[in-house]
Amino acid sequence: MLTRLYQWTLAKAAHRHAERWLFAVSFMESSFFPIPPHPLLGLMCLARPERAVRFGLICTIASVLGGLFGYAIGFFLYEAVGEQLLHALGLAEKFPIAACYLRDYGAEIILIKGATPIPFKLITITAGFIGLSLFTFLWASIVSRGFQFMLVGILFWKFGRPIKAFIEKYLALLSALFLLLVVGGFVAISTFSGTGHESDACSRATTATVR
Repeated sequence: MLTRLYQWTLAKAAHRHAERWLFAVSFMESSFFPIPPHPLLGLMCLARPERAVRFGLICTIASVLGGLFGYAIGFFLYEAVGEQLLHALGLAEKFPIAACYLRDYGAEIILIKGATPIPFKLITITAGFIGLSLFTFLWASIVSRGFQFMLVGILFWKFGRPIKAFIEKYLALLSALFLLLVVGGFVAISTFSGTGHESDACSRATTATVR
């Protein structure tokens, strides 16, 4: 099923309404769609490098709006919709962990997400569930999503199609190194702060998951 969805997403890159599809996929991925918009964004930038920044901006705006929708699901409709959605996406087991980290670190987790493969929909729904400050969620999402999508757009706009080989060769490596530094930082924070207790958000999330 995921393979068919992936192929369907890629096919939209050649559609005459490709920008609308890019907006739709970016919006949906932030709250319930399993396929990220990156393949679609990459193909569109590859075909039209001169419009790459515009494509990155479309992705950013749509993803933040979709994130607000995911936040609303977690805040208002977790029991009716959010819980089943996380189970369907295979993210239910990660939900209590996400709740713990979001409760303890807030914006930092959302910012770090921009350089990691953590599903953004998990962050958005969880943020709504624990009642993370909407202002914090919004500005951190704009920065995180903007970094991820606008970087691709700017690179394609500046360097054109040859940048594709660089992105494929080095971007994953740089992201992995950055992630190692981030994880190391969190280990150090946990060690020195001694936060071994379970927060209210952890308890509520665990209860909600096992219900």
